[in-house]
Amino acid sequence: MSNEINCIALIGKQNNPLYLKNFSNTHPDLKYHYIAHTSIDVIEERVASGPKNLDLYLGLLYAMEDLAVYGYMTNTRVKFVVVVSVTEGIIRDAEMKAIFKKIHSAYLSQICNPFYNLNIQRSIDSKAFIRAIEAIGVNANAKATMDI
Repeated sequence: MSNEINCIALIGKQNNPLYLKNFSNTHPDLKYHYIAHTSIDVIEERVASGPKNLDLYLGLLYAMEDLAVYGYMTNTRVKFVVVVSVTEGIIRDAEMKAIFKKIHSAYLSQICNPFYNLNIQRSIDSKAFIRAIEAIGVNANAKATMDI
């Protein structure tokens, strides 16, 4: 992938923010909170109007300025949003699906923790989860710079 991940966001089933990691030095966190919040409407519309397929990957939700926003929704209606800078070339769905699978795996490890309470609507603050998400973003961005 020749484009860098700028942000990874997780949104709860009741549209509450669970986690947001900004990998960008040029945009503030508030911009990505806005992008994650606006993507909820696109995800809900796509899920409601689309056929009931088994694919959790929702693909490109929308593009804004130099950013592309991709979505994924789990069976429990938790939404993952990845914001990618669109500097050059195209982004393959297979690459984005692989990134979302890694995020989903990190989320599953978090919720399978017997001490994690799913009913609390607050941000995820587990150090292991934060490290896993940071590794996903850093590894994807390192691969993007090698592809250039």
